[in-house]
Amino acid sequence: MKSDIIIAGGGAAGLMAAVGAAQSLAESGNGGTVTVLEKMQKPGRKIMITGKGRCNFTNVKEWDDFSSHVRTDPRFVSPAFHNLTPEDLIAFFKEYGMRSIVERGERAFPASHLSGDVVDTLVRACTLLGVKIVTGCEIRSVETSRQGFKLDCTLTTIKEFRQRTDNPRQRPVSKTETTVEPVSYTCSRLIVATGGLSYPGTGSTGDGYKWAEAFGHGIEPVFPSLTALVPQGYKSAESPLAGEIRDAFRGRPAKKEHKINPLPADYPKLPGHIERITPLTEIGRMFESNKLDNIAVTLYVDGREVQREFGDLEFTDGGIEGPVGYMVSRKAVKAIIAGSKVSISIDLKPAVEAEQLDADVHERWEAVKADPRSRGAAFQKLFRILLGKLIPWDLVAPFLRMNPDVSINSLAAVLKDWSFPIEGFVGFERAVVTAGGISTDDVVAKTLESKKVPGLYFAGEVLDIDSDTGGYNLETSFATGYLAGQSAAKSLEQ
Repeated sequence: MKSDIIIAGGGAAGLMAAVGAAQSLAESGNGGTVTVLEKMQKPGRKIMITGKGRCNFTNVKEWDDFSSHVRTDPRFVSPAFHNLTPEDLIAFFKEYGMRSIVERGERAFPASHLSGDVVDTLVRACTLLGVKIVTGCEIRSVETSRQGFKLDCTLTTIKEFRQRTDNPRQRPVSKTETTVEPVSYTCSRLIVATGGLSYPGTGSTGDGYKWAEAFGHGIEPVFPSLTALVPQGYKSAESPLAGEIRDAFRGRPAKKEHKINPLPADYPKLPGHIERITPLTEIGRMFESNKLDNIAVTLYVDGREVQREFGDLEFTDGGIEGPVGYMVSRKAVKAIIAGSKVSISIDLKPAVEAEQLDADVHERWEAVKADPRSRGAAFQKLFRILLGKLIPWDLVAPFLRMNPDVSINSLAAVLKDWSFPIEGFVGFERAVVTAGGISTDDVVAKTLESKKVPGLYFAGEVLDIDSDTGGYNLETSFATGYLAGQSAAKSLEQ
């Protein structure tokens, strides 16, 4: 099968690359075919889970502010960003039927807060522009050919049908029929938009790295970013599935979180990786589901302060997450992999100076003791009441467990510096993005064409570009995909 332009990968970058290519071909009047090959049975699987299903698809900050959230070289991202700005992206979605809203932090969402609308709009745009999307098509190998590129694939087709039974009163039984066949594609321009290694269940398994390396491109070391950091003592040391095995013997169903697919065997084995399914300890369960708003987090590596961020934080079944947790996770994970000691400090009252907070603590303490309801109560009970006036009540127990020697006189200092030694991190199985990837030194920023192989382009997370949480990563994927698609189409005219 032949197509002028083939895009490997039907995620954010791949679908937008198809849009950019098809639009450019239509505008040129020369025509041409664009095909997306996606290994999963539906495109946009990772988009569907973005932002807990709400899909924060871009951030409307101006470039000067936006670029400060790009954790790799922002100069490489600049041409793509200015070619498809956040405002351009919002206008594109509106043109094809999806309204958007902008919320706190200048984050843009579909007005419905449904990530499925983003995917549906991208697919609708591709369909209207004449793009062919082939799902269930896994690319096994890529090589150059006289026509440009030859891709050997396997095409998996799943057909659903209803089979009637001999009993006329019984409803038909739903069944599926799967067929797998080899197929080959040729193209003169190839765009690799296969994503990174994060969430392998969505199809991101690092295929693009292998092809790029085979063509002579450098690959920067990959590691999970925007992921949960696991404090010491937060997770159990027992086998992650031990509890599920015990439940199975008791006839109980497996827990939902234990159904997370394990990482493929060929994934990098990283020091400090703690599987998300590893059970929580007692104190981990105390912390789970608690949130802290408007706090400050300071990251320390080998005792040295390396990053400080303000915002919101969440304690989850994975560890420390939320916007601020994610923002410090990149440097934390990189340091853990390198063998450094990592810790974070939470300032629960960043807007209050230590002396003022200490005075407030003592004032509140006197008020608690003077309350008629406190008459005859033990010190421990009164101290817990005091803590409940200063921090969320559900965090009082774990706070005291971690700080057993805290006193009235030291409480303010601990509230300003609640230390969490970090044992490890949740890996690619649930990391939001992959840091590292195809070296941008081998790619032309203005076109995203390979410097090694003419006609080969790269877009999205497969490249060594990653950013903070808040819509920055998806904007980068959409923008690089769009530019790669346009560039590939325009090169056909030359």
